[in-house]
Amino acid sequence: MAGCGAGLCCCCCPRCCGERESRTPEELVRPLPLPRGSLDYDRCINDPYLEVLESMDNKKARKYEAVKWVMVFAIGVCTGLVGLFVDFFVRLFTQLKFRVVQSSVEECTEKGCLALSLLELLGFNLTFVFLASLLVLIQPVAAGSGIPEIKCYLNGVKVPGVVRLRTVVCKAMGVLFSVAGGLFVGKEGPMIHSGAVVGAGLPQFQSISLRKIQFNFPYFRSDRDKRDFVSAGAAAGVAAAFGAPIGGTLFSLEEGSSFWNQGLTWKVLFCSMAATFTLNFFRSGIQFGSWGSFQLPGLLNFGEFKCSESDKKCHLWTAVDLGFFILMGFIGGLLGATFNCLNKRLAKYRMRNVHPKPKLVRVLESLLVSLTTTVVVFVASMVLGECRQMSSTSHSGNDTLSVQGMSEDVNSSIKTFFCPNETYNDMATLFFNPQESAILQLFHQDGTFSPVTLSLFFLLYFLLSCWTYGISVPSGLFVPSLLCGAAFGRLVANLLKSYIGLDHIYSGTFALIGAAAFLGGVVRMTISLTVILIESTNEITYGLPIMITLMVAKWTGDFFNKGIYDIHVNLRGVPLLEWETEVEMDKLRASDIMEPNLTYVYPHTRIQSLVSILRTTVHHAFPVVTENRGNEREFMKGNQLISNNIKFKKSSILTRAGEQRKRSQSMKSYPSSELRNMCDEHITTEEPPEKEDLLQQMLERRYTPYPNLYPDQSPSEEWTMEERFRPLTFHGLILRSQLVTLLVRGVCYSESQSSASQPRLSHAEMSEDYPRYPDIHDLDLTLLNPRMIVDVTPYMNPSPFAVSPNTHVSQVFNLFRTMGLRHLPVVNAVGEIVGIITRHNLTHEFLQARLRQHYQTI
Repeated sequence: MAGCGAGLCCCCCPRCCGERESRTPEELVRPLPLPRGSLDYDRCINDPYLEVLESMDNKKARKYEAVKWVMVFAIGVCTGLVGLFVDFFVRLFTQLKFRVVQSSVEECTEKGCLALSLLELLGFNLTFVFLASLLVLIQPVAAGSGIPEIKCYLNGVKVPGVVRLRTVVCKAMGVLFSVAGGLFVGKEGPMIHSGAVVGAGLPQFQSISLRKIQFNFPYFRSDRDKRDFVSAGAAAGVAAAFGAPIGGTLFSLEEGSSFWNQGLTWKVLFCSMAATFTLNFFRSGIQFGSWGSFQLPGLLNFGEFKCSESDKKCHLWTAVDLGFFILMGFIGGLLGATFNCLNKRLAKYRMRNVHPKPKLVRVLESLLVSLTTTVVVFVASMVLGECRQMSSTSHSGNDTLSVQGMSEDVNSSIKTFFCPNETYNDMATLFFNPQESAILQLFHQDGTFSPVTLSLFFLLYFLLSCWTYGISVPSGLFVPSLLCGAAFGRLVANLLKSYIGLDHIYSGTFALIGAAAFLGGVVRMTISLTVILIESTNEITYGLPIMITLMVAKWTGDFFNKGIYDIHVNLRGVPLLEWETEVEMDKLRASDIMEPNLTYVYPHTRIQSLVSILRTTVHHAFPVVTENRGNEREFMKGNQLISNNIKFKKSSILTRAGEQRKRSQSMKSYPSSELRNMCDEHITTEEPPEKEDLLQQMLERRYTPYPNLYPDQSPSEEWTMEERFRPLTFHGLILRSQLVTLLVRGVCYSESQSSASQPRLSHAEMSEDYPRYPDIHDLDLTLLNPRMIVDVTPYMNPSPFAVSPNTHVSQVFNLFRTMGLRHLPVVNAVGEIVGIITRHNLTHEFLQARLRQHYQTI
């Protein structure tokens, strides 16, 4: 069997590979499957890929680029259609529910049968939530908003099932039932996940859920292309949700992708535009009957903020208001940190007490949340609401919104439960409307909500939305956070008007700033969220106050804990890489964090050895090495397999003298005759080929020779330390998927043959099974002769990124993250691999542990 180190290198994150470490009881239960591995953004420049490059010309390159532009356009259109589907049925079910319940409440107000109205509302909500929970049981990864999972994917971590067709179906159908069921959730977050799934699946033209539907589409068969399309799809989801294509592009850049370039920026923006205008075109046509008018840019539209023409003292905001905005940002950061802290405790409780139990318990929890929410909403609307006088602006139809029909929608959503004529119930107006309508009420109705109502609404909504986020239904957090923050901002505006006498302030502006403050305190986004809110309001003058508010909210919240998405990522144990390392981490070098215990393969390895390595390890890549022996000539005489490995090592050694000799034969490289003569003189004085060259002498060691391990010997657990860590010349990396493909296709040769007789695979054949390569444990390899030899050198990556053992951690981190790597070999000055660095070795927790060890050794 081919030799390999007795230990196992962490060629992928242990958590990603499925290894289990000793964990606390809290960590033993996960709400989602652990990631199986990471994505590799680096190209494998092997012989099949070089053949593709050789056949590539400008015409083929332009065709490939044109196909990519067509695909991003198709992704945008499909994402817009998914948003249209969700919005249409949410509106249909919500209008049906509120129409029935509202008529029942009006009847029962006189007859005294309000309990019957409550039962009707419970019937609708529990049925919708039950359906949403069933869909999550079918595909568990469809629960939640999906933003943490997509953030992990774009960061380079593969989460099982996160971009499957079944996921987007369960997500889209589940979120419409969740929203229609009256839960305090939004449909905007799941739109981002849905767009990412569309981006991942559409360019593949195949699905594991639809095995019979496959097309011969040879493009985009790599993690590199797939992550680009997922970035575009996620941005399209944001654009469709908020009508903010630029904000969507910045969201994909800020929250996810570790690798970015100018070409990708244009494609992502184009995809976002396609999604926005597709959704706008169909929504405008369906709701207003004016096809091609483009009046409704996104699922959530804030309308236009504009003072009444009759009020000359009104201004959207002034310089004096900035002080209040900063204070609101500070309070929003505190509220967001509190929200995240409570939700984290709830998530840990669910891990310990809900998820280990049968799946039916998760459904019952969702129904309990729905039951509680429905009762609270109904009772609060009937008991805690105040009857407020309708303002004259409501009756005059003051055009505070430029979108046609928006003013009428705001005024028509006023609820008059238990209130006499010319008055309305302010609490019912907020609770008995879709969340988007309630946001518009807080933004654009003037003087219609009492401070007590706003305080109670904020408190109830804060607690219930915190409890809801994390249950087993598809749910978003953007809209509940915006609505909760808008109530907080409107409360601040009312207090300033009533108790300080600031009559000039515009209540809608304070509601918007409050929404931004609370949302920023929860999710901790800055650049993208600023642009999203500006695009949603269509008011560029709000740029400065929104940006300042979000910055203050983020800084305040970061002082206490992380954003809600980062918290849930950490709870899942995902090795997410931050943007950069801390300054003190530069006290560590690559040698301090690398994994020195390696599992490796030789350039020529027997099948039985490869099968043993693949079945006994979970690593996703293996270094291809040769051993440094002082008596290699003796080995070359006795064993053909060892001879092939040693010959490959000799042929791969590059010396300056040898390179100079090659160049001296070219008149173009060395036109000077004197220089050619010097090269010739140097060559004539060179030692005979029988003697070792200078590089070989450098590779010799002063300590005792290492044990002679044949490449067909089995590794032993009784190896000594010297046997485990013998010097190994590094030649390249080969992936597990590549080795499995070579075994499945029988790429090997017998010992009596030359390695040139081994069959050759093309790049298309190597990537044919992408992205689901066969599992080595599921393969029947009985037809293969275990003594046959596989030459892996044509298929390995001979020039991967590598670092020196003395490289500082910040340099290692920047190289690993910006290039989207999966494995980073550590190679010393004489070309020997001394360790390997993976994503796990660069996580914050691992670096902190190594830094503590570093301080202890000082």
